[in-house]
Amino acid sequence: MKLWQKTKQLDKEIEKFTVGQDYILDKELVYFDCIASKAHAAMLGKIGILSENETKELLHGLEKIIELDKKGKFSIALEDEDCHTAIENYLIDRIGDAGKKIHTGRSRNDQVLTAVRLYCKAQLQNCLNMTEATINHIDDFTKTFGEIPMPGYTHTRKAMPSSVGMWAGAFKDAFSDDLDLIKAAVKLVDQNPLGTGAGYGIPLPLDREMTTTELGFARIQENPIYAQNSRGKFESFILSVLSQVMLDINKLASDLVLFTLPSMAYFILPEEFLTGSSIMPQKKNPDVLELLRGKYHEIFAYEIQVRNTSVNLISGYHRDIQLTKEAVIRGFSAVLDSIHVTGLIFQNLKVIEENCEVAMTDELFAAEKAYQLVKQGIPFRDAYREIGKQYEKSKVLYYE
Repeated sequence: MKLWQKTKQLDKEIEKFTVGQDYILDKELVYFDCIASKAHAAMLGKIGILSENETKELLHGLEKIIELDKKGKFSIALEDEDCHTAIENYLIDRIGDAGKKIHTGRSRNDQVLTAVRLYCKAQLQNCLNMTEATINHIDDFTKTFGEIPMPGYTHTRKAMPSSVGMWAGAFKDAFSDDLDLIKAAVKLVDQNPLGTGAGYGIPLPLDREMTTTELGFARIQENPIYAQNSRGKFESFILSVLSQVMLDINKLASDLVLFTLPSMAYFILPEEFLTGSSIMPQKKNPDVLELLRGKYHEIFAYEIQVRNTSVNLISGYHRDIQLTKEAVIRGFSAVLDSIHVTGLIFQNLKVIEENCEVAMTDELFAAEKAYQLVKQGIPFRDAYREIGKQYEKSKVLYYE
């Protein structure tokens, strides 16, 4: 039976439409809902809503669900709608009336919000850990290849001397900034909404300090209306942060698609990272880089979807907000995969030193030659024109 169900059965076509993908997506939330439900049950026991025995039964039942979920044996049916209903139905089936009491003092609104909030905190921590690991892989790559010179580019044309270390360091710095953005997202979502009910509080003496401590939240989300209004707001900010991570990965992938071109070949990926063509036997394609490049657009689309879903709604809960869950879950999955693959690339990327050195052609040093004249006391603009004339005579045009 659904958490909201009274007597009448929902039309099957309407049920299928309103449930959508929730019963599939919520496999990601089972653990987090159980953790939140354990804290809630312990709190209900403390304030006298549950007996000591009922509390123990519920805690044991929730641990059993966590155990089943880890083994992939806890199922959520379309008829359940979501993991929250499946969990409560399991508890009622196994332990009876105590299972019927677990929902006392909460709405499915704050129940869902708490589980999603805990999920987001955990996934953001995964993003932090994996981004830090990627930075370490960049450091290792730089120690091996950093001193090798290579051309720097503007307008996709050779511009000035650079080095492998300068190039790799740009991405280390970018990912380091991303760490700060991810930490900002963690700080934002680190608020406990449990106990705010459907957005207007619960007429019981709930101990929200207790559940906040039990669940590891930094603080209580006090205003119950804002707890609901923050849905969509927090998720769109998370996706905005994730899109910044993917923006840097997009730039990296774009560079490597260029720099691994056979005609350029500054860098090379192992053959195990490359795919082929079904018609052209010679092809070795950088699909992994192209997909990394494209994943940015996927995450940015999720960000816009979530933000647009949550605007123009009056304060309080609306079912539209449920549509933000899929974007967040799929967004985290895509970003975590992308960060992991980025780390693998830096672990396996090689530099072809001789190609880099051959590419360090004379025109890259034009600005340096102008500054040599400046050091002799010649005004920069005169030095600029003097060196420019030398390259005009070579009948090769270079653009700033």
